[in-house]
Amino acid sequence: MDEQIMVERRGLRVRAGRLVGVVATLVATALAVGLTQGWGRTNREPAASSVTASPAAAAPTAPVVLNGTDDAFIQLLIPMNEGALALIDQLDARPADPSLRALLGEVRQAHQTELRDLRGLLAAGNVPELNIHEGHQMPGMVTDARLAELRAASDAEVSSRAAALIRAHLAQTVVLCRGEQTAGGSPELKALAGRIQQARAAELNTLDNRPGAPTAAPGG
Repeated sequence: MDEQIMVERRGLRVRAGRLVGVVATLVATALAVGLTQGWGRTNREPAASSVTASPAAAAPTAPVVLNGTDDAFIQLLIPMNEGALALIDQLDARPADPSLRALLGEVRQAHQTELRDLRGLLAAGNVPELNIHEGHQMPGMVTDARLAELRAASDAEVSSRAAALIRAHLAQTVVLCRGEQTAGGSPELKALAGRIQQARAAELNTLDNRPGAPTAAPGG
């Protein structure tokens, strides 16, 4: 029994190592796709002036097949969404711009729905969830260090710092969704990535055009 457990643990470590490599490939692919399609100009894409939660996707009723890119995309987006939710939760206890707080309330609802759908696809693909990014400084990820900096910020700085963090998260997710739609294999996940990308574009549009928002720098 002990030997079997050791074999299973070695298998998980090997899979995690391979998954890290696929994540790096996904990020590189996403960056290339994002650059060719105008990454950094998401706020100029046509989008609704206000954010509404994307329609909840039906839970898969049959097994799905996830390739390496699909797996890497889900395993990366889950901690990214959780980091963004931690930021929103932290901001609940701080003074913040009302328009930013309203947007983040909608982002919270959408991200919670996405986490349910992403984990549902992992389950339908019979793939375990692996926390391979703990402590990593991935682009657009709200880390514990970033949250600590936000806690230490003065009340006057909180809104601008939080807005910058959430913008980086939203913009990077758009890039990753483009990469998934280019290199992913699961039609179900590629469709979800398309819906998430549309939601992020609307969220970015609202973030950048809310009253009092600073003008985004070119390419920012």
